[in-house]
Amino acid sequence: MGRIRLGLSSWTDKSLIASRRFYPAGLTDAAGRLRFYAAEFPDLVEVNSTYYGLPAERNSVLWAERTPAGFIFDVKILSLITQHPTPPRALPKDLLAALPAEEQAKKQLYFNHVPPEVAGEVVARFVSTLEPLRAAGKLGAILCQFPRWFRAGRSSQEHLLWCRERLGDLRMAVEFRSDDWLREDKAAGTLAFLKEHGLTYVCVDEPQGLGSSVPALVSVTTPWLSYVRFHGRRQEMWGKPGVTVPERTQYLYSPAELREWVPRIHELADSSEEVHVLMNTNFEDHAVVNARQLRMLLGL
Repeated sequence: MGRIRLGLSSWTDKSLIASRRFYPAGLTDAAGRLRFYAAEFPDLVEVNSTYYGLPAERNSVLWAERTPAGFIFDVKILSLITQHPTPPRALPKDLLAALPAEEQAKKQLYFNHVPPEVAGEVVARFVSTLEPLRAAGKLGAILCQFPRWFRAGRSSQEHLLWCRERLGDLRMAVEFRSDDWLREDKAAGTLAFLKEHGLTYVCVDEPQGLGSSVPALVSVTTPWLSYVRFHGRRQEMWGKPGVTVPERTQYLYSPAELREWVPRIHELADSSEEVHVLMNTNFEDHAVVNARQLRMLLGL
């Protein structure tokens, strides 16, 4: 059986810190919080801040220094690369200056607003900033979460391969937010495509019954890694426009709901070298509570 790593999708979430239910009173510095987190969850964390802007290489150095041997960071790629709306300020100043004036003035940029050479340079810089983590053996997968309008088709497959090529030998994990990829007539083809090109399929637990709901499909597409993300089951907020991430993922799983995933995670571990399990219920300490419960249920 492969190694199961369990962690949270952020250790710096504002709601988690403000709740005062995880970090000890008086622990207010970044170094102390990360060390405390890694003492509680010594295997894994997911970095989501990189979705909103490129990280500084110095951050990678500090993350590596402040965590124990064997600790792993999965890192979410910048929103622009996965075709989400992105504020122009998220780009490095010199790359933003290379865009036409009308693009620089937009409130939100999309991938198709950016020349290919600029988009390629964004990925190259993203990869470069993570080199200290990779050198320390602490870089896990690059999480590429695609929006609900990223539907199955040739152009979308080409974009996945564009990302794959520019990430080089880094492990790339793909999360779909559109069920179009996993409908009965497409699921087998989608999984075969991911397997052929060495792309890890991200299994999800999320609200069901909506037009874009992705089923809780369990599949291994790369033998080196399987990936699971828990988003909660707050159906009334999941597809609602204008809500914040904490509002969308404000959910506390019951032990019975978590128990549903125990055989599924073990199934993944039977065919993978590692399984990364992330709690993305970013409201107060809900993710912490559920991660601790799931850890016990899995016997970790």
